[in-house]
Amino acid sequence: MAGKHTPERTCVACRQAMPKRDLVRIVRRPDGSVVVDPTGKAAGRGAYIGPSRECLRLALERRALERSLNVALTDADRAGLEEELYKRRASCPHGARRGPGHGAQAEAAESEGGSVDEVS
Repeated sequence: MAGKHTPERTCVACRQAMPKRDLVRIVRRPDGSVVVDPTGKAAGRGAYIGPSRECLRLALERRALERSLNVALTDADRAGLEEELYKRRASCPHGARRGPGHGAQAEAAESEGGSVDEVS
């Protein structure tokens, strides 16, 4: 008997497919505002990014979120997303999942200014 299907989504920044639960959904609401969707059920167009700071940085730098959500992000939107993502991650035990470039090693490397490969 086959196991239960696990839905997967692709991070718009690093393009890595991961279980949906391990990613963070960013949604453009019908009114045009862009917010973090912790429930994954908010109405609007959604895009998924990995929980690491690197994924958010890449998504903003490459304008991947803007393309996926069909919206132009202001500096206030960018700051609000970063604040909300890291507030969520600090309060949620599921905010920082393990995986290539997304786990405790990546976080330690980020805080030391290195890369994942440098952490032993």
